[in-house]
Amino acid sequence: MPKNQILEKTFDMFWETDVPENELIISRTDLKGTITYANETFAKISGYSVDELIGKPHNIIRHPDMPKSIFENLWSTIKQGKKWEGYIKNLRKDKGYYWVKTEISGIYKNGKLIGYKSMRYKISDTQKRQMQNLYDKIREEEEGIVRLVIYTKKEVYEKLEELSKKLNKHPVEIVEEAILNFDYIKEG
Repeated sequence: MPKNQILEKTFDMFWETDVPENELIISRTDLKGTITYANETFAKISGYSVDELIGKPHNIIRHPDMPKSIFENLWSTIKQGKKWEGYIKNLRKDKGYYWVKTEISGIYKNGKLIGYKSMRYKISDTQKRQMQNLYDKIREEEEGIVRLVIYTKKEVYEKLEELSKKLNKHPVEIVEEAILNFDYIKEG
């Protein structure tokens, strides 16, 4: 879990933005993945302005549900000069998300690779469910990470927040350490 993520008390992460049927999301990057062009549709769907996107790494919209191996495969493919196609769940600025079918290929000038272009399209609800299930399975198998949503008492949440600040640790780290270091269960 990235240290910069906070304990979520809202449901913002569950709000999906639907990509309009006839809209095309387009962006271009340099060879390192820094955004050099973003169309208005990309800005609107991602929740950023075009100016906020330009100059930022494209992974600013990487959703934590996405397995690392998908992006390793993506980069390996496009660096070989091949087109990569796949499904991606992106993170919006407001922490919501959107799913897209993505095609990424090289931009060439005088035969030399100078950047990448990405075109993204709407996908069906069935494809979204299939990909979410697949990516959850991949993340669990490859990274040992599972999604956990907890409903707890307010005082537990507040205590966890307090401990997080006091120990300068992410709340998830505190819970993980408590569980992993709990080597016996008292029966009462």
